[in-house]
Amino acid sequence: MSKKIFLACVAVLFAACSTDNDNSISEDTLVPVTVRVSGFSVSQEEFPATRATTPASYSGIDAITLAFYKDGTEQYTITQMKGSMPAGKTFGELELSLPIGSYTMVVIGRGHFSGDVFSLDSPTSAVYTCDHVRETFTCTQAVDITNCDAVELSATLDRVVAQVVVNSTDNKTSDVKHIRTTFSAGGKNFNPTTGFAIDNAGFSNTVVGMGEAGEKTTAINFLFLATDEQTVDVTVETLDADGAVLFSKTVTNVPLRRNRVTTLTGAMYSPAAATTAFTLNTDWLPGNSVNF
Repeated sequence: MSKKIFLACVAVLFAACSTDNDNSISEDTLVPVTVRVSGFSVSQEEFPATRATTPASYSGIDAITLAFYKDGTEQYTITQMKGSMPAGKTFGELELSLPIGSYTMVVIGRGHFSGDVFSLDSPTSAVYTCDHVRETFTCTQAVDITNCDAVELSATLDRVVAQVVVNSTDNKTSDVKHIRTTFSAGGKNFNPTTGFAIDNAGFSNTVVGMGEAGEKTTAINFLFLATDEQTVDVTVETLDADGAVLFSKTVTNVPLRRNRVTTLTGAMYSPAAATTAFTLNTDWLPGNSVNF
């Protein structure tokens, strides 16, 4: 395209956006939109309180997915990865153009590791199709673009997962390669609008690389709940390199809560571990501790 033709096209677009009452404005007119993820609702330590922080400074978030939907149909989507931002761009600041209209904006912030597969399918459906749920934050809001003025949007994301930490009181033995935690309820998929699990059938999460032999171990799990507070059974298993179960223990009626940490602590590797009794501490502040 020649320089003259290009400038003429710019002039036409400018004229179409020169006044709100201009009859030439149509649904095809593109309006510049900037979305700034101004902060995450991030709890300190074991989630006793919250504070705002920037996406770039919070280590638990590595990916941000932004999408706009109109009448349930996706109009625009993009995912930013913290570790691969282009020069001069800021993680958590996204620029795009949208036609005049009414939209639902969905923003998802999440942790990301190699091999993770995540998809945002609609304002009511987001799916982790990999084995693990990651720390996840979300924001959904209505956006109306009524004229050609540039639009500035701010989104503060809220954490929508519960965290379950499994700590051993004894040292890991050399035959243990994995820890598998199985939840009888909750799920891996969630509704971004509500933050609740889409299904409530439970799932298993297998953690590798949780510590060396001769050391105490920690396995961290995230899941989505069907309600803000939910009681589930949690089964903890240690596995060898072939996936055979070496130790298994089920803690029944464990109270979980969204945006809170529940800690399970007990022997997992010693011969007496299988006969150790469970005790539950259901206090919520500063965290929820379960000893086994």
